[in-house]
Amino acid sequence: MRRYLPILDWGRSYNRASLTSDLIAAVIVTIMLIPQSLAYALLAGLPPEAGIYASIAPILLYAVFGTSRALAVGPVAVVSLMTAAAVGEVAAEGTAGYASAALTLAALSGGILMLLGLLRLGFIANFLSHPVISGFITASGLLIATSQLKHILGIDAGGRTLPEMLAGLWRHLGETNPVTLVIGICATAFLFWARRRLRPALARLGTPPVLADVLTKAGPVAAVVVTTLAVRLFDLDARGVAVVGVVPQSLPPFTLPGLSPELIGRLALPALLISIIGFVESISVAQTLAAKRRQRIDPDQELIGLGAANLGAAFTGGYPVTGGFARSVVNFDAGAETPAAGAFTAIGLAIAAVALTPLLHDLPTATLAATIIVAVLGLVDLSILKKTWAYSRADFTAVSATIAVTLLVGVEAGVASGVGLSVLMHLYKASRPHVAEVGLVPGTQHFRNINRHDVVTSERLLTLRVDESLFFVNARVLEDLIQRRVTEGCAITDVVLMCSAVNAVDYSALESLEAINQRLRDMGVGLHLSEVKGPVMDRLAATALIRELNGRVFLSQYDAWAALSKNRAAQA
Repeated sequence: MRRYLPILDWGRSYNRASLTSDLIAAVIVTIMLIPQSLAYALLAGLPPEAGIYASIAPILLYAVFGTSRALAVGPVAVVSLMTAAAVGEVAAEGTAGYASAALTLAALSGGILMLLGLLRLGFIANFLSHPVISGFITASGLLIATSQLKHILGIDAGGRTLPEMLAGLWRHLGETNPVTLVIGICATAFLFWARRRLRPALARLGTPPVLADVLTKAGPVAAVVVTTLAVRLFDLDARGVAVVGVVPQSLPPFTLPGLSPELIGRLALPALLISIIGFVESISVAQTLAAKRRQRIDPDQELIGLGAANLGAAFTGGYPVTGGFARSVVNFDAGAETPAAGAFTAIGLAIAAVALTPLLHDLPTATLAATIIVAVLGLVDLSILKKTWAYSRADFTAVSATIAVTLLVGVEAGVASGVGLSVLMHLYKASRPHVAEVGLVPGTQHFRNINRHDVVTSERLLTLRVDESLFFVNARVLEDLIQRRVTEGCAITDVVLMCSAVNAVDYSALESLEAINQRLRDMGVGLHLSEVKGPVMDRLAATALIRELNGRVFLSQYDAWAALSKNRAAQA
């Protein structure tokens, strides 16, 4: 049971010290999450309470099924943007159908994640390369920040791609509300200052580090309180300042997602993309934090935990969620010892949903937009372009294409292109395996590339080190290379394939090896294998290749060198 319910593992050793640490972390994260949850719901095109609802049941369920001790699950910027893009294609924002579609998206995402976890398919995250993920998140951050400028300006502008957003802002720029603009600029400036300068300023005043950290994390709350009071005291909503309005004063309701075949069909692909992106982001954060405490993360169980969290969101008025980087780091730094910290955070948010929501009526949407902008600009990493250009032009091309497609076409196309480019890059590299001709390093039993080292070679012996598993994509490359190297009239009498880096040989590659063996036999040249790994040899042992091999299988390359050199010398 502990395999599927990790709470039974960490719960057994739970003690008073852990309780204290988890409670402190929960207070800090709750303070951070209240304005952040409201802001991300705004980004997703949903009522503000949806952000709070999506941060209660999902956290509780992840605490039961998740394996990370510090991961904080809930709405995040990128998934909120993807939700808005997907749901906006099937329903108009602000309608009941829009909210219902968001629930369906969460349910589909949860079902996909649960299925992948039960089938132990956590390895799918490896199909998205880090540069591509970084490019997608960078482009998404730029899109999110741009989409919030309309709230800062107090205008009505739409668009789902960067050109559309910029064009909409330009068309309506003359309608800017000056009061809203002042609130937006002041809130944004304060939040940037609080993020970078508040903690050092408090330290200079002699504030204890723990208190300084709490006050810094409470920066968004301070912005919410001050701007809400300003609207209420000066009646700014009458001057055109958009406010949150009525927020239901209740716990998350029981909701049922729409399950019509047409709706499921239209949201299935976006749900899959959200699941993959959410899982990759979450597992990266979880593994990074776990490594600092020498803890273990089970990717397959993480899929189940995130799946349960999304299903919880679907039935409690939320929308798709995943593990957030910023809140997880805050949770970790605040001293969270177990997932119970997340459960306490959920309790704090439930109290806020019941007791504090009436106070949010006059909260300016410009303040929530400022919260989003400050949060997502930290995700933008344009240096990845410079780094990949310097190291790998192929990775640079993939990153550039992902950023361009995301900005110019949309987030779904950006994710799809990123996945496609990652797979194509892998296949392209695998289809061109590195095969080195090696020779003996004098005075040793080591063999190295003849183009990089001074080594001893023999004109009669050709040794090729294959640095890749052999399968259908690259099988013919080795065949063509040997055919070019062993030509009529050359002095080569033996070919050795050094297989120390070959982890697998599929059937297509086996047929190529058999063809090589037959061709060399006809030419009077021996084919030998050396340093074949046990699992690979187990598969090859019963094949015609080994039975009809025009040579021998050697335990080490040095054994092959010594035996074949001696044989040829004796024949000479």
